[in-house]
Amino acid sequence: MTAGNGSAATDDTVAAVVRQWHEVLPDLDTAPMEIIGRINRCAALLQQAEDAPLRRAGLTRAEFDLLNALRRTGHELTPGELARETFASGAGVTKRLKLLTERGLVGRRGDSRDRRVALVTLTDDGRDLVDALLPAQLSYEEGVLAGLDPAGREELGKRLGELLTRLEGSLGGPRL
Repeated sequence: MTAGNGSAATDDTVAAVVRQWHEVLPDLDTAPMEIIGRINRCAALLQQAEDAPLRRAGLTRAEFDLLNALRRTGHELTPGELARETFASGAGVTKRLKLLTERGLVGRRGDSRDRRVALVTLTDDGRDLVDALLPAQLSYEEGVLAGLDPAGREELGKRLGELLTRLEGSLGGPRL
């Protein structure tokens, strides 16, 4: 069976949804759904994976992204800077920082020049967690991708990079 864009359909959840839409609205072009739907489904499954190191550590990807931003920049960041670094909402960053502070992974202090501004830094426990967890998470992700041939992985990475660049440019995303 072929999907709406003429490519061979795979036997995945999105393919089943596309087939259902073709039965209901046969003239509907589902090509965007076949790509965006699969990206969203893959992201959701990766987030929910019980065997993922992040999940075992009790962290969400969004929380880990905050910790990583602090670790890789190597200095304190404001919540606004963290929101830009991680492409998250200010409210989402605030909520995550509260949880990470309660776990002792980040610390917050007021800026000496502007007391309204909070500066966030990794604690020693936070740095140790990132340093231990990042290699484990990358190894897990390598395992997830192991079924793809090297040329396919490279092509997928290139195409996703093109899409991301386009989305960041049109939706005002960060250019780091």
